[in-house]
Amino acid sequence: MNIEERTRQPNAMFPMHPKMDEQLAQAFSANEDEEEKHIQKVQNAFLYYGPYACQRLKRSMDYLNSLSGEDQHMLSKYRAHLTCVRTCIDRNQAVIREILRERVLYPDPDGSPSNPTSDRWEFDEPPPHVRHGDMDQAQSTLKLIARDWSTDGALEREQSYKPIIDCILEYFKPSDYELKEIKILVPGAGLGRLTYELACLGYSCEGNEFSYFMLIASNFVLNLCDYENKYVLYPWVHQYVNNLRREDQVAAVRFPDICPLKNPPKGHFEIAAGDFLEVYKTPHTYNCVATCFFIDCANNVIDFIRTIYKILVPGGIWVNLGPLLYHYSDVSGQNSIEPTFEDLCIIMESIGFVIESSRTGIRTKYAQNPSSMKQSEYQSLFWVCRKPDPFEEQRGKRKASREPHDLIVRADTDEEEEEERERAKQEQEQEEEEQKLAEAEINNETEMQDLAQPT
Repeated sequence: MNIEERTRQPNAMFPMHPKMDEQLAQAFSANEDEEEKHIQKVQNAFLYYGPYACQRLKRSMDYLNSLSGEDQHMLSKYRAHLTCVRTCIDRNQAVIREILRERVLYPDPDGSPSNPTSDRWEFDEPPPHVRHGDMDQAQSTLKLIARDWSTDGALEREQSYKPIIDCILEYFKPSDYELKEIKILVPGAGLGRLTYELACLGYSCEGNEFSYFMLIASNFVLNLCDYENKYVLYPWVHQYVNNLRREDQVAAVRFPDICPLKNPPKGHFEIAAGDFLEVYKTPHTYNCVATCFFIDCANNVIDFIRTIYKILVPGGIWVNLGPLLYHYSDVSGQNSIEPTFEDLCIIMESIGFVIESSRTGIRTKYAQNPSSMKQSEYQSLFWVCRKPDPFEEQRGKRKASREPHDLIVRADTDEEEEEERERAKQEQEQEEEEQKLAEAEINNETEMQDLAQPT
């Protein structure tokens, strides 16, 4: 579903995925009440953004007011700065109201405090079931808007998205393919910029996102922003430390740097909501899967790799860029495995992938304040894997493993093992025949040289 179609259907903000089978669709319908509660919690977290951010500001103001008159006098400009911080928080909340204004899912019918058109803070106390982690996600969403949809995020997009885009352009050259026939899936699409850029090149591109914080914000940018740089955010206003200048904390960021409504992509473009492992189960569907800062978001990364292999068509590629942060590694109540890159190579080849190329040490930042005195940077991984086609398998031309053969585990059947032995035997006989022919040629050359010698 492209941008225009989604805009014309106000009740289809996050449509049921068209490739869901009947059983899965029934399961989604059965969980609709829980889904509704979850979406309402996300909206409430957005609406509580202002009071929550002001709680931190109030701690600084209260302590400042407790200092001696002499100390307060020296901090007069700092006090004015904190007043400016409060103004920026208010303006961020006003943008959040705009994000929620047009398409609030499941609004309260009585227009109670969760109504985003209210001119006051929507919640004076924490909304039910909203936790600190939810509020952190609300604040992080503002940073990700800056990363994906502002000129300030251009460098990070260059680091993270350009290698993926360049690789896809090289593999599926516009001169060799009808791009609209090349289906690309971007799991963990976030705010949707990578998906949008690929669709603008002409590919048929689908993003998938699980977080409703991301989905609500991306819907606003993709469907409701009607011209460039219309809105102003202050994404670093929550950072009270490592500021060189007062202005760094209250730096403004305008978005969107490009208006998708005015610049619709050439190729098919859609964003589908849902759990990647639950939604994408149809084999041989996509020519390419592009993942950016995604694969370490799983409890078991092997599940992600198996699913990617399954949904790719034979000959399709998986392009990945990102670190191995493993988000569930230290989360209480969550299970997690944290394979190294060496382990991932074994896993990918064991599942069936051919590793076409890989690089380490790709310098990438993620939603970083460019003016902060503290800069975090990943030495990310980049790889391209290919799902071999059946003919390639039959010819025995799978690339040699990067790991010792006994470390590569494949679930081969007895028949496949017998076929493999037969292929190996045929290859050995062919090599022996070629060696005999080479020896015969050498003998013939020797005889010709002898005949050519003068008597």
